Amino acid sequence: MLRFNFLVEKYKHFQSFLCQSLIYIITSIIWVSTRIYEFIISHVTHFFIEVSYFILVSSLGFFILKSLNPNHNNNYNPKDLDLFFTSVSATTVSSMSTMEMEVFSNSQIVIITILMFIGGEVFTSMVGLHFSASKLKYTPLKARSRVNSVASLPLPPESFELGIIIPQETPTTTTTTTMEKTKSEIDFLIKSKSVRVLGYIVFAYLLVVHVLGISMVLIYVNVVTSAKNVLKKKGLKSFTFSTFTIVSTFASCGFIPTNENMQVFTQNPGLLIMLIPQILLGNTLFPSFLRLSIWVLGKFVKKDETEYLMRNSTEIGFHHLLPSKHCKLLVVTVSGFIMVQFILFCAMEWGFEGLNGLNVYQKIIGILFQCINSRHTGESILDLSSIASAILVVFVVMMYLPPYTSFLPIEEEQGEFAHIMLWKGVKKERKIVKNFIFSQLSYLAIFTILICITERRNMKDDPLNFNVFNIAFELISAYGNVGFSTGYSCGKQLKADPSCVNKWYGFAGSWSDEGKIILIIVMLFGRLKKFNLKGGKAWKLL
Repeated sequence: MLRFNFLVEKYKHFQSFLCQSLIYIITSIIWVSTRIYEFIISHVTHFFIEVSYFILVSSLGFFILKSLNPNHNNNYNPKDLDLFFTSVSATTVSSMSTMEMEVFSNSQIVIITILMFIGGEVFTSMVGLHFSASKLKYTPLKARSRVNSVASLPLPPESFELGIIIPQETPTTTTTTTMEKTKSEIDFLIKSKSVRVLGYIVFAYLLVVHVLGISMVLIYVNVVTSAKNVLKKKGLKSFTFSTFTIVSTFASCGFIPTNENMQVFTQNPGLLIMLIPQILLGNTLFPSFLRLSIWVLGKFVKKDETEYLMRNSTEIGFHHLLPSKHCKLLVVTVSGFIMVQFILFCAMEWGFEGLNGLNVYQKIIGILFQCINSRHTGESILDLSSIASAILVVFVVMMYLPPYTSFLPIEEEQGEFAHIMLWKGVKKERKIVKNFIFSQLSYLAIFTILICITERRNMKDDPLNFNVFNIAFELISAYGNVGFSTGYSCGKQLKADPSCVNKWYGFAGSWSDEGKIILIIVMLFGRLKKFNLKGGKAWKLL
């Protein structure tokens, strides 16, 4: 009996020791993880995070797509490179395609939808805002005064509640210094709260636009017979189509779960009208409507934070929160670009073969939809290879321009994008590397030359399809993350290939593997081009 009690006592001691050890190990892991997280928050640059994010998400998307079976109705086994190309294209919202969309099964369509959603600019910017809020949270006390050295607000009435006593007589030097430090702390606190509130505003913006868009498209495709018949013929579920289309359109991706993209819906102007606001709200006019959302919120709740956001848009360091003047001029510029394209298209291609059978109203909506998609969504109701060259050149210019390009000069332009520049805060001895950073056009010229090298045999044997303009068009479309493509036509082959079959995918689908790899790099480069908007300053053209 004594031996049994002794064993029981030993077991209790061992159990207690085991529990304490386990608690210690868990606590140590949590402590180490917290320290690592704080180190990452404090030292890792935004550029490195975005590069890692897109590479990891694209790779994960590829492995998931590869593990899922394609559509059983198509006897087609996609190549690994084409699957990875599709994953990168969806994650970078480029919508460049080397495969027909109807090859993918419903489960693969769902994965592509997720990739487009988490790769969209609005979503990634929202994640970046929460990252910035966490970074402010872990900012050392000594550095907080430097954070607020650019601009600060006057002391709010709440400072009395925080225990700040303002003396009536002339303060001493020590008292003044203490007041300045306290004021700096309050400014830092307001800024930190404002950044977090901005993150919630972007989340609400994202949620509301998606819910409304999906609901409207879902109702439309279930009520309008012609649209319902298209989905039934394609074997697409209405909810899957609605979700995929809205996510793709808002994220400015341009993928549609039909081989023909939006060409099968040319006679559905109602659907096109529903998608037009999604294109603008998620891309070129996002800053303007974001500022409008902040203003509306400030009328009801969070007045201090919204006022700070409205007055200190540059100091917040959020690429999409532009000054009021820029937002107004942005609306004018976007409208002007659309109008120029619309007038030119109507003047030159009103009798375009792809618009035959449409009435005047359907033509107007279709042309307007096509022109709006050139910046930077890439959905299409027409065969671009048959459009007049002058219009294609205009499309090239529109695809190249950054989404927030403003035609009129802006006083706040200096330092406007300083918070996203790759070299901000880098030591002086390393800034010499900036002298070797090229401009965007220089990189596009280099990539075009590389593609011409990899496709030189095709350019010799099939010059009508593989000409320099088509290659440059595809390349700039990938760089702008647009997705427009002239496609490949078997009828243009000088040496007819009996085995050639016209496919509903982009021109890049006919490129060599080396060319596709270069285009993958271009898509990633284009998705991260905001970090090099001011590259090439060392080159002076005199």
